[in-house]
Amino acid sequence: MIEDILPNLYKIELPLPRNPLKSVNCYVIKGGDRNLIIDTGMNRPECKEVMFPALQKLDIDLNKTDLFVTHLHADHFGLTGDLASENSVCYFGRAETKIVKGPRHWADLLDYYTANGFPLQVLKESMAKHPGYLYSPSRLVDITEVDDGQIIEIAGYSLRCVETPGHSPGHMCLYDEGKKILFSGDHILFDITPNIAHWPEMGDALGDYLNSLDKVSTLDAELVLPAHRRSWHEHKQRIQELKDHHRVRLEEAIAALKQGDKTAYQVAPFITWKIEAKEWKDFPIVQQWFAMGETIAHLIYLLERGKVKNYNEDGLTYYTLP
Repeated sequence: MIEDILPNLYKIELPLPRNPLKSVNCYVIKGGDRNLIIDTGMNRPECKEVMFPALQKLDIDLNKTDLFVTHLHADHFGLTGDLASENSVCYFGRAETKIVKGPRHWADLLDYYTANGFPLQVLKESMAKHPGYLYSPSRLVDITEVDDGQIIEIAGYSLRCVETPGHSPGHMCLYDEGKKILFSGDHILFDITPNIAHWPEMGDALGDYLNSLDKVSTLDAELVLPAHRRSWHEHKQRIQELKDHHRVRLEEAIAALKQGDKTAYQVAPFITWKIEAKEWKDFPIVQQWFAMGETIAHLIYLLERGKVKNYNEDGLTYYTLP
């Protein structure tokens, strides 16, 4: 599906079957000399079957096309290996380059989640079904690292890189001040809330995310183009809604600990999740993974502010109220 948004700017919506996200929005800026694709979709047949015919319909020559990846999740990074030609520049945030090039990301996650109470056998099964593990790029392309504030000029668009860590360690938005357009990636979504999960490579993921929301709230944007679901124009109102959402989850985490010390895995069932499952045991295994990561992020946020404490016992990390 192709949507004509503005002159030389198009949206291609790629399906994500059997995934709660449903689809991912990839944006194409078409120029005379160079084109730019913002986010790429997953490395899976269903995405390729839509992406390549759409690019052909738009008369996009991949030999004259660069890529910008907002962050390292597979639904944004997965098709880089198929789309990038030897002439392509693949822009990617500096903070995440080490992670995608590092060999231990998944192994470190396994160790970290196990220490936070996730049963090892369930965790291994979850990781084997994780979309980030299954649908990563077919090859690692050459990366051109970008930093906060850097400008990318393409087809009359002047795109400033805005580093917004939180959803991932070095998530990047793009902002055109003249046209008042914000490509928000997964930083701001309007119909669903971005998953804010803690990884070993991150410090205070939720704290970073809330700070990044404040950073973006100062931008004058009349059109916000997110990576999932619908676009919108009122991002400041949505920012307040997202802050309220996380405040409620923080309150739920504290309420869980009032019943006794718990690992993050034991706190997770006390959090309200928007998923069609009555009890924690009914959660799809992959969704337990995402919920676990978000629970840890909220507990770390509380820990950093002295609202909770933690301790280790028998190889597990427990959280407790002061």
